[in-house]
Amino acid sequence: MTLIKQAMYTSACVYYLVVPAVILLNTLFYTNDMAESSFILVTGGAGYIGSHTIVELLNNGYSVVAIDNLVNAYAAKEQKPESLKRVELITGKTIPFYNIDVTNKKALNSVFQQFKIDCVIHFAALKAVGESVQIPLQYYQNNIAGSNTLFQVMKENNVKRLVFSSSATVYGTPQFLPITEDHPTGQGCTNPYGKTKYFVEEILKDVCTSDPEWQVILLRYFNPVGAHKSGLIGEDPSGIPNNLMPYIAQVAVGKRDKVNIFGADYDTPDGTGVRDYIHITDLAVGHLRALLKLNETTFRGCEVYNLGTGRGYSVLEMIKAFSKASEKEIQYNICKRREGDVASSYADATKAKRELNWTAVHDINDMCTDTWKWQSANPNGYVQNHSISR
Repeated sequence: MTLIKQAMYTSACVYYLVVPAVILLNTLFYTNDMAESSFILVTGGAGYIGSHTIVELLNNGYSVVAIDNLVNAYAAKEQKPESLKRVELITGKTIPFYNIDVTNKKALNSVFQQFKIDCVIHFAALKAVGESVQIPLQYYQNNIAGSNTLFQVMKENNVKRLVFSSSATVYGTPQFLPITEDHPTGQGCTNPYGKTKYFVEEILKDVCTSDPEWQVILLRYFNPVGAHKSGLIGEDPSGIPNNLMPYIAQVAVGKRDKVNIFGADYDTPDGTGVRDYIHITDLAVGHLRALLKLNETTFRGCEVYNLGTGRGYSVLEMIKAFSKASEKEIQYNICKRREGDVASSYADATKAKRELNWTAVHDINDMCTDTWKWQSANPNGYVQNHSISR
């Protein structure tokens, strides 16, 4: 490995860490302090959930190193992702960043060799339900093979503490509501995305069974929405949004004409799909509580927790709430059902409250207001609004 250092040391310094077949760009100047300090490695750190979680980690005294392949994040050529630049602005702290893919074992291993990694929070994944039905092989390669490579590198570097970003999609079509952690998983998965999350969960359970030193928490998210209260970071989907809230927001800001509602004939109060929406900041805090749980001396093995509010809102209810928050009329079309969707899904998060001391505190008005603050200030996301400076 070759480390080429910049001539001057500033917080904005860049170095190029050269490893076989990959060049890693835009991270911190490497110092002896980094070798001695413990870091949380955040995969998918430039993404929506990753960036908000890093804010909470940094504000609570953790040191973070982030990696991302930038498939779902914006970065100007050979620069740090805009989302992480803004996280640095929010927190006043600098983030080591590597532009690599979790399927690249050599590149991953170089990060573990450069930093003393104490724990990994694993977000990196393709994440669209509808898209996964169309391109399942890419989802299996990225989400399952990439995760397996990461776990191998962790084992080889004796890092055995992990928080995994799972999903309520592992439950498939709900057999009962609200959904508890002991609801069957895998049997009723309706799309490849949900299956990838289920398979990775099973891999991690097997790893913990084979080696009792592993400490793993699986967080099953319901539907993350909202944005940081500053309006500086938020959800910035590439192309047409796959999730409801950013689509509504883009209609409100004038970027799209109408919201497409996929199905109005479900067995729900107004016929549209019902989901448990959780504010992104509540979700990020859930990861902090998971880290605290891992720190308990008696914790071993694998535990799973739902992160949701425990209440479902329909598509039409979300449109109405966002229209109120933005003071914009939201036009919509009723379309046929989308393959892979279910009628209703909402969480029972009692276990997280009892064992993690976590509960969602933001309501639907907060979710819509914060999303609108982000979207109205950044109508084109990060791409054309990247001139914010310290």
